[in-house]
Amino acid sequence: MKIWVDADACPKVIREIILRAVERTGVECTFVANHVIPLPRRENIRFLQVQSGFDIADNEIVRRITAGDLVITSDIPLASEVLEHQAMALSPRGDWFTTDTIKARLTMRDFMETMRASGIQSGGPPVMSQAERRDFANHLDRELAKHLRATSGPKS
Repeated sequence: MKIWVDADACPKVIREIILRAVERTGVECTFVANHVIPLPRRENIRFLQVQSGFDIADNEIVRRITAGDLVITSDIPLASEVLEHQAMALSPRGDWFTTDTIKARLTMRDFMETMRASGIQSGGPPVMSQAERRDFANHLDRELAKHLRATSGPKS
């Protein structure tokens, strides 16, 4: 499993949680963004800068993921594509995107986009809560622990 972070919109506090987790576990993690993001120099932490433009980072992540990888994103269409590749998608707010919920999320996203296009102001998402940060960290830690158990094999 590799971790891919849709880093253009990833909150700094979530980036820090991810960095602590991958530094602790050694799991490979790549941050993909169209602008430079300060990251520690570690063998398992990478940065991939892409050109600016609509969905460029998303398309690069989709091109590179493999089944079983984990993508951190709040982008619902990207999460949908990730699931189609048998990879996992986790939002920075600690919500798993699943094949059971992705259609409804896409529908709601499209509805809200139509509302905004017609001039209705929705105000954007609320500030990330401590509970959401904790949920994200817990989900990430559980997934990393599961991955590490699976790759370490039986102990003699």
